[in-house]
Amino acid sequence: MDLLASYRANGPGHDEMLQATGPARAAWQQLAEQARLGRADRLDASRSEVMRLLQDEGLPTADPDRSWQLDPLPVLVEELEWRRLEAALRQRAELFDQVLTDLYGERRLLTTGLLPPEVVLGHPGFVHAADRIRLPGPHQLFHCAVDLARNADGAWTALADRTDVPIGLGYVMADRRVVSEVLARLYRESRARRVGPYYQALRESLRAVAPAGAEESPRIAVLTPAPGAPATFDHGYLAAMLGLPLVDCGDLVVQDGRAWVRSLGQLEPVDVLLRGVAAADVDPLELRGGAGHGTPGLAHAARSGALSVVNTLGAGVLENPALLTYLPRLARALRGEDLAIPSAVTYWCGDRSMCSHVIANLGRLILRPTAGTERPLLGWALTLDQRADLAARIAARPGAWVGQEPVEASTTPTVRDGSLVPQPTALRTFALARPEGYMVMSGAMAHVGPVPQVMVDGEPGTAKDVWVLAPEPVAAPGLPAGGTLPGRPVDATVSPRAGEDLFRLGRHTEQAESTVRLLMAVADRWDDYARQRPPAAHDAGPAAAGRRDAAGPEVHPVLPRGDAAGHAALDVLTAGLRHLTADAPLPALVTDESLPGSAAWAVVRTAEAAAGVRDNLPPDVWRAIASLRRTVREEAARQRGTDGTQLGLAPALTRLLESLMALQGGYGESFVRDAGWRLLEIGRRLERARRLVATLEATMVQRQDPATEALVAESVLVANESVITYRRRFPAGGLAGVLELLLLDGSNPRALRFQLDRLRRHLGELPAVGRAPASRDQLLEEVFDLLAELRTDRAAAERGHGARRHLAQSLESIGWRLDELAKEIARVHFARPRLARWPDGPAR
Repeated sequence: MDLLASYRANGPGHDEMLQATGPARAAWQQLAEQARLGRADRLDASRSEVMRLLQDEGLPTADPDRSWQLDPLPVLVEELEWRRLEAALRQRAELFDQVLTDLYGERRLLTTGLLPPEVVLGHPGFVHAADRIRLPGPHQLFHCAVDLARNADGAWTALADRTDVPIGLGYVMADRRVVSEVLARLYRESRARRVGPYYQALRESLRAVAPAGAEESPRIAVLTPAPGAPATFDHGYLAAMLGLPLVDCGDLVVQDGRAWVRSLGQLEPVDVLLRGVAAADVDPLELRGGAGHGTPGLAHAARSGALSVVNTLGAGVLENPALLTYLPRLARALRGEDLAIPSAVTYWCGDRSMCSHVIANLGRLILRPTAGTERPLLGWALTLDQRADLAARIAARPGAWVGQEPVEASTTPTVRDGSLVPQPTALRTFALARPEGYMVMSGAMAHVGPVPQVMVDGEPGTAKDVWVLAPEPVAAPGLPAGGTLPGRPVDATVSPRAGEDLFRLGRHTEQAESTVRLLMAVADRWDDYARQRPPAAHDAGPAAAGRRDAAGPEVHPVLPRGDAAGHAALDVLTAGLRHLTADAPLPALVTDESLPGSAAWAVVRTAEAAAGVRDNLPPDVWRAIASLRRTVREEAARQRGTDGTQLGLAPALTRLLESLMALQGGYGESFVRDAGWRLLEIGRRLERARRLVATLEATMVQRQDPATEALVAESVLVANESVITYRRRFPAGGLAGVLELLLLDGSNPRALRFQLDRLRRHLGELPAVGRAPASRDQLLEEVFDLLAELRTDRAAAERGHGARRHLAQSLESIGWRLDELAKEIARVHFARPRLARWPDGPAR
């Protein structure tokens, strides 16, 4: 069936693809032909490819209820239509700039009655501490976003304005990269305008608003909330595109009237902050009464002109939906013209007549709190009792509510289960202050959903790329902004927070690799011995049944007599693996993300650590991490679909190891050798050393019979990628050779001595620190001394039953010092001052 011909819009409203007379518009016909929309399998394949590429960009997409989804089909807007829209958006940005300038300056809008004072002074977005703050240049509103939708007759309507922290610039470029790859031929041959120039202009504008005293190359950073916030990806992706460091408020300090970034061993000045944190959370001294958020003194630094914060503190007052009620008359008073784009009809309940109208029509309006502290409420979705309760709340505090007429948003074809379905669509557009005026991005981020008018930042949903179609095909620029992530300068700022995340990234990556290699060794022994049961093994009685283990069909099966050593070796290795990870079935040690110590758990921790330092990481790292997470999910699904009679872990473990090797290769070949890379390497080397010591403690300390010991030693060598070298160097075998190769050989990249040498080098190359690293370095030197005192021949020669005491004592002492070394590294390099938390109260 021709899916394009079968597509039907919902109702008589505007549809982006279909003309009023029925047939699809010409641009959509071209897209349909080149993207082969007539084939359901092609649509499903495109959607799957989009999800895979989003994962490669570092976006979680496994859970549709919590993750970012992207439709492969863009929204198409013709050039003529966009020009009208662009002019209207420019007008709106200029109007808001004038309003913002007045509200934090002369405030004539309030004194003349054009704006009710309660709309401004009673709104939490109005920051009294920002009074008289001025940015260099002609504009005080640095950038803004507007959410738009077409109404039923095809005219554009503004749904909401985003002026405090306009979210979405990172998502726009991520979406464009993914869709342009999935529809590569169509995108190359299309007339779609590129969005890269907007990001180039953004970087130039950030430089232009630097304080007058800044150097020729001002220091710029992106201020982000703590990791895990909904906008973490957006800020990190944008920072990486612009080549700017990502900092949070804990990374900053104000001294001598100006702002500084805490870098390893020193303070580095910062001149401009692109703010991704709500204004109320920027400075606990002036903005939130000591609630424990922000950087003390940051508002003072901005007010004194030593620091430019954009958007400026207090710009959030423009997001008050009550302002929409008065925007038309503000446009006429300030600009002598009508609004080119009307806002959704809004009634502010602080006006008595409007409040009466809202309460009388609750059942058909959208109700919004002016402070934005609650979700919008759909009046028609409320019960009679809920409407009564809401009416009482509005009557008690009328100035805190507005009612809005719903907008019947236009629909756009969206891929759902191999077919095209119409979905209401809203666009988020972006405008940026330039010396000559406001620049509007030639593109946008679209959002499809049941009621786009109640779209809330940070909530999951389905996005669409927006293509603005020029009259002629657009030639791709030579170096499009965001097309290739810029390299990080050697002297780039690495804050203690970022350093700790990089350190954790190295440790969790190594933990994942170590666990996977040990699992592979155990799985190999299981295949070699546990499957070799005699035909009557299943009739061996209760004793055999009691040895059945949830780790597999039988981890302790009845073995042929000649395989007793294999059986014993499997016992040792399985016990050692669980000692290092968790006491759980082997499949769970591969796929259970909630199980500390499992391979899946380490993969999740790796991704979390990477998310906090996206501005430091090359794209290859994200592709490898995405591959790891895909493999874990696919293996978990496979296990759910089996009857439990076979483990079959080898293919998944092999894929995990391949992705981990790609990840380690990215670390080695794509990182600039700066302090951040050294901390990542320190984490890797420390974790590899600690895991090796723990593995030897769990498997080689307890004496076994020679045959069992030889099998265990071979598996340990395999897990540490040293078995070929061992066979070549020690043809006669023996435990002494195993210990020599894994502990003392400084030329073996898997040996303890090799890790210690790298730790000594990287720690010595870190920038100087304020805290004395003497205890840190002493611990490392003690490990060197213990290793020098270890006699591998003596350890191997101990006979009899029980433990090898010399080896056990040495490994225990080394392991304890390695654990303490990790704590000392954190104390010396990652400690940050904590803000004293006062009881929450009104902002002072």
